[in-house]
Amino acid sequence: MIPATFDYVRPASLDDAVRALSDAGEDAKVLAGGQSLMPLLRMRLAIPDALIDLDRVGGLREIRDDGDAIVIGAMATHHQVIRDPLVREHVPLIAETTETVADPAVRHRGTFGGSLAHADPAGDLPAVALALDAVFLVRSVRGEREIPASEFFVDWMTSAMEADELLVGVRVPKLGAGWGVHYEKFHRTAQAWAIVGVACAVRRDGDRIEDARVALTNMGPAPVRAGAVEVAVKGGAASEDAFRTAAAQAAAGTEPPTDLHGSSEYRTHLATVLTARALAAAAG
Repeated sequence: MIPATFDYVRPASLDDAVRALSDAGEDAKVLAGGQSLMPLLRMRLAIPDALIDLDRVGGLREIRDDGDAIVIGAMATHHQVIRDPLVREHVPLIAETTETVADPAVRHRGTFGGSLAHADPAGDLPAVALALDAVFLVRSVRGEREIPASEFFVDWMTSAMEADELLVGVRVPKLGAGWGVHYEKFHRTAQAWAIVGVACAVRRDGDRIEDARVALTNMGPAPVRAGAVEVAVKGGAASEDAFRTAAAQAAAGTEPPTDLHGSSEYRTHLATVLTARALAAAAG
């Protein structure tokens, strides 16, 4: 199909971009990498009045050290994130998970911030941001504000950003020494959306687990933190039996959908199995 008619704006600065977004009103869309938006436009599932193209806005592709955290610019491509030494050293879960996103062509064009702002519950990166306690940095003509990942994902393809707000970066706390990470997902074919995914970070002290963070992909209208699993493994043994026992609670409080890829019950089963695998892999 051919997209509906819209106004096209290509600002040269961040100030111009937020001003253009404010002027365009609620029916504007922001174009970053376009890997999620362009198909929606072609199928007329999105019919914006205006399209704000961020390609010429400087500074949004930077990945920088921010003390006890790193900040990833919203326009950094997936390929850039995967290869960045700061990401690989301090938040390797992001690098590992991003390597599973789509295919090389999409990863060279798609953006880190665009994938997160899209807020698709089947996307891999939202669950990772939730597990790592990331903070979203947004800007509008009214100024800047920060939104914790725990508050950012509201519903299916719906975030806490206002219509005139632009995601400019994501601050991710450094994990530090002693953490192991893993992203485990199940999909029908290579490069397909995850039927279920599990983002996991574990801090181990000998044969005990000091801390754990677990978040689930595609187990509801938004990514969800598996709090019951985290509580069950903290202070416990670093063993596969302990992980399987804890993983039995993975689906607690979730709302797994039923669709042509699998039933709610099937996703519940997958969440249990994949969580046990992710915990074991992260714990080494």
